[in-house]
Amino acid sequence: MPTLETTAPSTTIAAQELDRQVDAYVALGYPALASLSEQAFRDLFSPLKAALADAVAAGLDLTFSSTRVPFVAVVADALISPELRVPLLKAAGSDKPGILDRNYGERGLSPYRPTPAVDVPNANVYLLLDVDRGDEFLNHKPVNALPVIAERGRTPLTIAEGLSFNAAFPNLLIKNHCFMLAGSHEGNKRVPAIWISPAGPKLGWCFQGVEHTWLGIASAGGRIA
Repeated sequence: MPTLETTAPSTTIAAQELDRQVDAYVALGYPALASLSEQAFRDLFSPLKAALADAVAAGLDLTFSSTRVPFVAVVADALISPELRVPLLKAAGSDKPGILDRNYGERGLSPYRPTPAVDVPNANVYLLLDVDRGDEFLNHKPVNALPVIAERGRTPLTIAEGLSFNAAFPNLLIKNHCFMLAGSHEGNKRVPAIWISPAGPKLGWCFQGVEHTWLGIASAGGRIA
């Protein structure tokens, strides 16, 4: 978990964490994947600091837990395609590169779109607030868990959000505590998910009517751009 200067003002703490996440993306090579210079890539996130300050003023909880983080700076598909980011997936304690499950087929991730319940900002980068890995939904069918998430005023994560969550917090992807990304779909019963396979961290999918002991359902409290 990040170590923040707790004696600093809340807005400063939040800005420090945003900078740390951008640093993580730069270290992974995101600017080149976006065909941008490092400075141009960093500049994309600068306007988010004002939005983040507003969220803090509105009561955003800046504490971290073993499953929950205050926010994630999301890199949208429009900036970097998810296929380019999958090899950069990281699992705690492993250097193995990420892989895309072969069962996605020739079309890969291109058919996947946010579900109607997910209101994704029209922006290259944005903030995902109050993000939880969803361990309480381990061994729960997505079709049963999603109404519970919705009743709480929360929404599941999309593929782009899950990839950003992992890039910013790789240590949260651990054995038997992985997560589904039920905010993306291709119009059928498949639910994308990130888990750890023997070959390395994987972006795969499962069926919405099947539970898995090692897969929770990640969710967030809101999105702002």
